[in-house]
Amino acid sequence: MDVVVLLGLLVLGIVVLTPLAGRIGVPQPVVLTVYGLLLALVPQVPSPRLPPEVILPLVLPPLLFATTQRGALRELRRDAGSVLFLAVGLTALSAFAVALVARAFGLPWAVAVVLGAIVAPPDPVAATAVARRLRLPPRLVTVLEGEGQFNDATALTLYSVALVAVTSGSVGAGEIGWHLLLEVVGGTAIGLVAGLLARWALAHLHDAPVETTVTIALPFAAYLVADEVRASGVLAVLAAGLLLRARGAGATTSRGWLLGRAVWRYVDFAVTGLLFGFLGIELTTVLEGTSQWGDTHAVGLAAAVVGTLIALRFAAVHTASALAGRRARRRGSATPAGWREATVASWAGMRGVVTVALALALPVTGADGAFPYRAEVVLVALVTVLVTLIAQGLTLAPLVRRLGVAVPASGDAGVRRLRRDATAAALRAVQESGAGAPLRVREAAVANYRARLDRHGSEASLLDEEEGTEALDALGRLLVAGLDAERETVLAARRTGAVSPDAADEVLFEVEARAARYE
Repeated sequence: MDVVVLLGLLVLGIVVLTPLAGRIGVPQPVVLTVYGLLLALVPQVPSPRLPPEVILPLVLPPLLFATTQRGALRELRRDAGSVLFLAVGLTALSAFAVALVARAFGLPWAVAVVLGAIVAPPDPVAATAVARRLRLPPRLVTVLEGEGQFNDATALTLYSVALVAVTSGSVGAGEIGWHLLLEVVGGTAIGLVAGLLARWALAHLHDAPVETTVTIALPFAAYLVADEVRASGVLAVLAAGLLLRARGAGATTSRGWLLGRAVWRYVDFAVTGLLFGFLGIELTTVLEGTSQWGDTHAVGLAAAVVGTLIALRFAAVHTASALAGRRARRRGSATPAGWREATVASWAGMRGVVTVALALALPVTGADGAFPYRAEVVLVALVTVLVTLIAQGLTLAPLVRRLGVAVPASGDAGVRRLRRDATAAALRAVQESGAGAPLRVREAAVANYRARLDRHGSEASLLDEEEGTEALDALGRLLVAGLDAERETVLAARRTGAVSPDAADEVLFEVEARAARYE
C-alpha cells in the first residue's frame, strides 16, 4: 500500500508541476526533484525501498529505447565524431578522474571506479528540454541527444567491470578484456538479433495494440537476455531500438505506428518524471541515514566530484571544439561550432536518471560482507545529481540567452514543404498506377490528392503574403472551429444512438488526428 500511495503522490506532482515548469521556464526534472525533496519532509509520506537488483532492468530499458525513437540516424552519422568523443572519451575520462578524486579521499580503487562510472554520464533530458525550447542550433541538439544515448553504455560497462572487482575481491587484466569484449560485441549482437526478430513479428502482425505490445516487450527482452549472458543490456537495447527506428516503420500498420509513437512518448515522459520525483525522496532518506563516515568528509568528496566533473567537461569540450575549428579552417569549410556553442555544451552536463538508477542499484553485499562504502557512494552520487540539476538546470537557459546562440525560429515551413512534396508524389503514383482501375475510381483517387495538393498550395500562398504568419494563424483558427463542429456532430450522434459507438469512435479518431495539427 505504501508503494501505491507514493506512486499516487508522484503522479499528482507530475500532472500539476509539468505545466508549471513550462510556464516559469524551469526544466521539468529540476521542479520534480525539488518536489520529491519537499514531499519527503512530510512525516506521513511513505518511503518504500526498491530491491537494488530490479531497478536497472525496470528503469533503463524503456528510457533507452525511447531515446532511440527520437533520434535521426543521418544527423548522428554526420556528427559521429563529436558524439563518440563525448559519449565514450569524455565519459570514460570523467569516470577515471572521479575515481582518482575518490581514491584521494580514502575509497578503495574498485569502489572509487564504481563511483566514477555512476556519476560520469550526463543525462540529456533536462539539457535537451531547454535546448529545444530555446531553439539551440540543430547540430548542437543532435550532439547532446546522441551523447545521452551512448554515454550510458560506456558508463555501465565500466560500472559492471568495477562491480566484479568489488564483489569478487579481485579481477585480472585478461578478465577485464574478456568482460569488455563480451559486453560490447555480445550486447550489440543480441540487440541486432532482437531488433530483426521484432521487425519480422511486426511485419506479420496487423493489429495496432499487438504491434505496440511487441515494441514494449522488445527493450525488456533484449536487456534481460544480454544481462543473463553478462553482455551489455544497454547496448542491446540501443542496437534494437536504432535498428527498429531505421527499418521498422514500413513493417507496422499506420495505426500501429501512431499508437506506438504515442505510447513511447508517454512512457518516456512518465518514467522520467517518476524517477526525478523519487530522486528527491531517496536523497532525503540517504541524507538522514548517512553519518558513519563523517558529514564533512562526505560533503567534501561530493563537492570535489562535482567540481571535477564540471571543470573536466568544460576543458575537454572547449579543447575539442578548438581543434575541430582549426581542422575546418585548414580545409576551408565552415566551423562546426564556436566557443559560445562549446560553452553551452559544457554547461549542459547535468546528471540525472541513469546516475540515480545506478546508485540505487548498487548491491548490498560485496566480497567480504557488506558492500564497502555503499551509503557514501549513493550519497555522493545523489548529491551530484541534485547539485548539477539545480545549478546547471536553472542557469542553462539564461546562459543560452546571454551568449545569443539560439537560431531564428524556422516555423513550419519545412513541414509544409514536405507535406506538399509527399502529396505531389502520391498524386503522380496514383496517376501512373491507376491505369487498370475503372475510370470513376481513378478520377476519385486523383481528385482526392489534387484537393490536398491545392490545400497545401493555398497555405503556402498565404505564408508568402506580407502578413503571412497572421493569415496562416487565422486560417488555423477557422479550421479549428470547423473541427470543433465536426467533433460535436460525432459526439451528438453517439449520445443519441444515431450510429454505433464503434462507428462514432472511428470517425472521431479521424477528426482528432486532423485536429492534432493545430494544437
